[in-house]
Amino acid sequence: MKINGKNKVGASLHRLSFLRKQESISFFMNHHWIPVFTGMTQTKLKGRLGGILIKYFPMNSKGLSVLFLVFAMLLMVTIGYVFSYLIPAKQKSIIFPIHSNQAFYIAQSGVEFAIRYSSDRGWRSTTDLLRLNNPGVNQRNIGNGSFTIRYTADLTGGVLTSTGEITGSSERRIIKVSSFSQFLKLVFDPASPAACMRPPVPPPEPPDIKQRARFYIKYVGTNSVTLTAFSTTWTPAGSMRLTAIYMFDGGAWVQKYGGSYASGSGSINFNLGGNSQTITPNQVIPVLIFWDFDLSPARDIIITFFTSLGDSYIFNLDPEGDGLPSC
Repeated sequence: MKINGKNKVGASLHRLSFLRKQESISFFMNHHWIPVFTGMTQTKLKGRLGGILIKYFPMNSKGLSVLFLVFAMLLMVTIGYVFSYLIPAKQKSIIFPIHSNQAFYIAQSGVEFAIRYSSDRGWRSTTDLLRLNNPGVNQRNIGNGSFTIRYTADLTGGVLTSTGEITGSSERRIIKVSSFSQFLKLVFDPASPAACMRPPVPPPEPPDIKQRARFYIKYVGTNSVTLTAFSTTWTPAGSMRLTAIYMFDGGAWVQKYGGSYASGSGSINFNLGGNSQTITPNQVIPVLIFWDFDLSPARDIIITFFTSLGDSYIFNLDPEGDGLPSC
């Protein structure tokens, strides 16, 4: 068979291409490959030409563990960052209700203070209770805050407003108490004349008209109260004595005490008229007190009535300290 030059060249090129393929396959088969990256292993797969090809896949378990650890650390850092942002915000949100509750209890303390302060000084009338608004009386610091009280007079016994505040906070709580005088239980009757001396209508067998004072008390509690004792002070004291106490009950004046009582002598029991006086809710009792001297120079007259349980009701007949007016 005769082969021309062109066919010879083609056959030579074909043979050369086949030999190069064989050399390439032999090269891959006769050399050991080392993975470049940690975690890569050799896996032999058959190629489409029947040769052996080498592929590298991350099949090492140690490599997977490292990657998992890195992702876990990143996740933990992310969660930590989120919590570090949320926790301070949560703390700030909790502070507001705490301060609000504290302000409420401080305002409540202001109400209790006003009741006790008024009771201890015998403040029962509107004139007396308005003194709760005086500087030095109407504000007190307590704990990490303070309260401010204000009394407003009206025909129902007045309104006490107590405002509680927390230092360094905008939180404020306000408590309003209507008919405030009723919380004092035994009070000057607001519908009756104020305390005065020389009343025109004396009880039976009265002493000199200049030696007596009259006032009206009213019980505004829910249950009856029974008075069994009294104490009193006045200025000037000296050798002057209180000689009798009368209370109007059942349409008649009834003497509850008779004797010689010196100013500031402490508590002493009633010794006449059943040795007690019971007052029912909303009942008004007129009271007459007698001394053995002219009341014209007397002032700062304070009388306290006691129950058998030791509860006290203080009445300041002369809150201005300038003497009782005439009836």
